[in-house]
Amino acid sequence: MPDVLERAISRFRRSPQRNGTSPRPPSAAAFRASVELRLSNLECDVGDVKGRINGLIFVVLGAVIAQVVLRLFA
Repeated sequence: MPDVLERAISRFRRSPQRNGTSPRPPSAAAFRASVELRLSNLECDVGDVKGRINGLIFVVLGAVIAQVVLRLFA
C-alpha cells in the first residue's frame, strides 16, 4: 500500500530535470492521505501489540494458577 501512495504523490511533483526548478511539496490532499495511511498502519501495529500483551498475560496467569494448584494438591 505505501508504494501505491508514493506513486500517487509522485504524479503531483514536478521533475527538477524537466523544468529546472525544485519539486513542489505535496498537496494538502496528498499529505492527508499520507497521514491517514500512517495512522491506519499504526492502528494495526497497536492492535498487534495489544494481542501479544494479552497472550503474555494469559500465559503468566496460567503459570501462576498451575503453581497454586500444584502446591495445594501436591
